[in-house]
Amino acid sequence: MYINSISNLVMIQANAAVSEGNPILNMLPILVMFLVLYFLMIKPQIKRQKEHKNLISNLSENDEIITSGGILGKIKKINENYVVIDISYSADKGPIEITTQKNAIIGVLPKGTMKSL
Repeated sequence: MYINSISNLVMIQANAAVSEGNPILNMLPILVMFLVLYFLMIKPQIKRQKEHKNLISNLSENDEIITSGGILGKIKKINENYVVIDISYSADKGPIEITTQKNAIIGVLPKGTMKSL
């Protein structure tokens, strides 16, 4: 029984020595998975962040926009971090204005979108 367990230990050590191989090749699957993760998730997110930053920096008054909450409106005033948005659809009721952060704006709509609704 004792000899049996000793022989098992010797076999395990021999198998471990054989399977060790090149440490760089052992790391290769992890490196490949990291590269796939980078190109499928991280790189597109960086691109979206740059596009959003460009969108925010190019905002101007009277742009028709949509917010992350789904609110459509026309920009009336732009501050450093905030914008005042007119969300009224008809001029006869008077302006309905809200203030929101610039980062909440997710898109600029084509001119005339508010009138077509």
